[in-house]
This record gives sequence, C-alpha cells and structure tokens, in this order.
Amino acid sequence: MSELMRDSEVTEALDHRHWRVVLGRIRGTFRTGSFTRALELTQRVAAVAEQMDHHPDVDLRYGSVHLSCVSHDVGGLTARDVALASAVSAVVDELGVEAAPTASQALEIAIDALDIPAVLPFWRAVLGYVDEPSPAEGALPALADPAGRGAAVWFQQMDEPRPQRNRIHLDVSVPHDVAEQRVAAALAAGGHLVSDTRAPAFWVLADSEGNEACVCTWQAREG
Repeated sequence: MSELMRDSEVTEALDHRHWRVVLGRIRGTFRTGSFTRALELTQRVAAVAEQMDHHPDVDLRYGSVHLSCVSHDVGGLTARDVALASAVSAVVDELGVEAAPTASQALEIAIDALDIPAVLPFWRAVLGYVDEPSPAEGALPALADPAGRGAAVWFQQMDEPRPQRNRIHLDVSVPHDVAEQRVAAALAAGGHLVSDTRAPAFWVLADSEGNEACVCTWQAREG
C-alpha cells in the first residue's frame, strides 16, 4: 500500500502543462480535435495504465478526453498517481495533443441537515446513489453516483434550524490557479460575496436571490 501524499506535494510533482489537483484527484483535459484522435489517446493511455497496473478514470467525448486518477485503496493521492500522470504526459507530448489543465473542475452538492441519518437514506434512494466508497478518515457522510458520472452529495451537520437561509448549495472545485478568476466572473455576473474568511480553501458566493455556491480549491486545507 502506497503512502498518501499531500495535495501540495502532488502539485509540485506534476507537469503543470497537463495536470491540476482538484478535489483530491489529479485531473487533466486534453483537446484532440476529433473523435478518432481522442480514441487514439485513450487507447495509448489504456496501454500505459495496464503496464503500470494503475488505471485512471476516462471520459471520452468528441474532440476531447478528460482523465482523473486517485489511489482508491488508500482513498487519496500517492506516488502511483504521480507516476501515471507522468507517463500519460509522455504520451500526450508524443501525440502532440493540446492540454487544457485549468479546464478541470468537480461539482458537489452539499445538504445541511439537523439529522443526517434521517435524511441521507432519502437522498440515497431518490438519486439511486451509494455510500461514498473508501471515505477519508473523519470525512462527513457522502453519497456517490455508482456509475461515476453524477455530482457527489455530502451532508453538513447543522446545530440549529436556519429557516431564513437555503440549506442546499453547490461546491465547485477548480484548479487553485483559476479560483480567483472564477470568483470574479461570478461576481461580475450579478453574484455577491457572502464570505471569504476561509479563502483560498473556499469562497462562499450567492446569486441575487441568495442561492449559494462555493468556489473551492485544495489550498489552505492541509493539516
């Protein structure tokens, strides 16, 4: 079993032309320009992954491929993930594929609840989700799409009712080097800042009617 690495360590070790750490995974988006080229890249990545016995998640679309990797057995990032990313970078360079490292993001839905055990089964059933596999130690309860496509849902403990405030919000995790730009774009689009006391871990924003979303990064979370 490999030793877990901190997000900052992984970020330092990655090829920044290709990869970013977003929501506990190494993620990269590659613009291939055609489905055939996207399939070629996917096949080459699959061959490398088989050789290394460590496999990324692959999202193949027309003209692009999105890759993400994590060490599921330990619930986090390890040297295996960094090595796989490095090997894929070599393939990307060989094929001359364009990378868009800052295009990666991950979406979560956060539900504030007074009685998490009471509400969690409803959301599990209505979404057809399952309990988050291999949760990190001390992590809050969460649900995941068994197909690996939909946004994760996690539950935040409330201490008392909040009838004047929405209790479901979106967490948008982005590369650390585009977070402030994303926040600025949201504010320019009519939103307002609710709180930046935990930035750069997250900024709490809201639309003109008070519906909230957080822009999140890995920064200021370690330790």
